[in-house]
Amino acid sequence: MGALNDQELVAAIAAGKRLGAEDALPPGYRGELLRLMAVFVDSELAGAAGFTPFINHAPGLRPRAVAARIVSEKFGHAERVLSLMKRFGVDPGLYVRSHSWEARLDRFLDLGNRRVGGDKRLNVFHYPIEGWLDAIALNFLMGTASAVQLGELTKCSYAPLADAMAEIVPREEEHARLGETAMRHLIDQHRPAVDAQLAVAYWFPRVTATFGRVDSDRFDLYRRYGLRQRPNAAMLRQWHGDVVQRLGRLGLAAPPG
Repeated sequence: MGALNDQELVAAIAAGKRLGAEDALPPGYRGELLRLMAVFVDSELAGAAGFTPFINHAPGLRPRAVAARIVSEKFGHAERVLSLMKRFGVDPGLYVRSHSWEARLDRFLDLGNRRVGGDKRLNVFHYPIEGWLDAIALNFLMGTASAVQLGELTKCSYAPLADAMAEIVPREEEHARLGETAMRHLIDQHRPAVDAQLAVAYWFPRVTATFGRVDSDRFDLYRRYGLRQRPNAAMLRQWHGDVVQRLGRLGLAAPPG
């Protein structure tokens, strides 16, 4: 497809056009697409870097191997999407070295969903982890959120990203299941449920914030470009319903509010 202006591109997407790596993209679409990919890549890199120090905190060799596989897969997911960004002039090697992915801010800051820092990681990955239970609580809650959020991108108008996400989302769903299993094991064998409930209470509002503002006006642009289909509020409701059921199976509850 030759170069289209923004209005022509929106019309083509509305008619069912899927864009490929060979298509010329107008600046507006290109900018929003790159932003979505950068948020994903930065979050995977920061999430993996933050989880890595706690692999050896796992209670046994098997959970350590599982934790190491999760970290490896997250780096692999980042690499997969970063490779798509090369055609837009991004140097993957330089990109990975451009930020301190393991850096964290104060644990008790309330960052909400405002953008902070030099990279585009979701704010939940600016908070430090404290111990194995804390790590798997974040992995469990954020894994269920990622499956919902990234599921939107499996239907996006940019085919290379949609195809990548179709392979990545099942792995993120598995990470959430593994986190749930690890929490069940800790509750049953090692730690009282009250400790797990405290970890959930800490991370739950911070994962909620990753869905963004429910009144965000950016969604209208994403919808016009075919990059998103559902608003933040709809995805948040789906995640909340799913995670409340999962918590219930563990004898835990979502915090009020």
